[in-house]
Amino acid sequence: MTGNDVVLALVVVTALGFDFTNGFHDTGNAMATSIVTGALPPRVAVGVSAVLNLVGAFLSTAVAATIAGGLVQSADVTLTVVVAGLTGSILWNLATWYAGIPSSSSHALVGGVVGATMAAAGASAVKWQGLVSKVIVPAALSPVIAGSVAALGTYLVYRLTRGVAEGSRTRGFRGGQVGSACMVSLAHGTNDAQKTMGVITLALIANGTLHAGAKAPDWVIVSCATAIALGTYIGGWRVIRALGKGLVEIEPPQGMASESASAAVILCSADFGYSLSTTHVATGSILGSGVGRRDAVVRWNIARRMVVAWVLTLPAAGMVGALAYWAANGIGGTAGVVVVFIVLVAASVAFFVASRHPAVTPENVNAAWTGSVVPEPVLDEPARTDEVAS
Repeated sequence: MTGNDVVLALVVVTALGFDFTNGFHDTGNAMATSIVTGALPPRVAVGVSAVLNLVGAFLSTAVAATIAGGLVQSADVTLTVVVAGLTGSILWNLATWYAGIPSSSSHALVGGVVGATMAAAGASAVKWQGLVSKVIVPAALSPVIAGSVAALGTYLVYRLTRGVAEGSRTRGFRGGQVGSACMVSLAHGTNDAQKTMGVITLALIANGTLHAGAKAPDWVIVSCATAIALGTYIGGWRVIRALGKGLVEIEPPQGMASESASAAVILCSADFGYSLSTTHVATGSILGSGVGRRDAVVRWNIARRMVVAWVLTLPAAGMVGALAYWAANGIGGTAGVVVVFIVLVAASVAFFVASRHPAVTPENVNAAWTGSVVPEPVLDEPARTDEVAS
């Protein structure tokens, strides 16, 4: 293999690594409410979501085209730029996942690529009109739209079923939640898997393997769909807990309303090719479900923390992407890209190890919210005197 082949291979591996983190970072968007209401057991929920993410990835390529050619000038993008941009996005994903903050994987990716491109070729290499119209404006509007739809849906659901016995209503809406959660997972695949397809396509164009404006090859579509599905099955339990237990105390009617609103908004955006954040949509929907139910507990302090992370995502991932590019370019050649890749792997391992002490798991993800993404440890009951004596 030539040096360029090695760099291209590292770009593809890094891109699929991002897709994997996208999967477990965003599982909560589809399944957090179904898990917290008991509509689906945790392991079953992430398994179903993984399968539907896989299927959804094959339904559209409009978002992939936006990432590949709608945000930066393809002629100014090199393989080093792509790997640096992916480094910025992965590290931001891991940092926010560890903190239990459902930030946008989509915006982390866009921010990383834009930051690395600016570091390499200047601000003129960015298609600012496309960035604003396809990313920033939808980011601002989508949680408001989804939240409004979810609030109205929640209000109507409770209004229309006020004469139904609570037990029957709960059982019925748990069943409905299974369908609405599946729709969100399918929609997530049509939107988020496309972004990594776009990045790999951008790298192939930069390498001269594909011509400018080319669509994602079949092998790119299959590998990206598989990576996001595997990541989804791992289950990002820290973010699932924050969305399911931290924002709103959710009942099954709210869960169905919020998931239905999320699916509708995400599918519409995918059809128009908007690089929408499914996290923004899902969080807005969950908050809307709290607003729509009388006397619901909505933790606005947690919501404000999440909004701050949303605002920081594009510039923070962009800065890390720029730093990664300067480091790789400063070292030079294949060696520079390899060093950045090794640092990325080491940082990823460090985040994983730190997340295990203590860990959020399927067994404790639904523990009572105490203000922290990490549940209170369950203390063993003291042994009885007769057991000690025996």
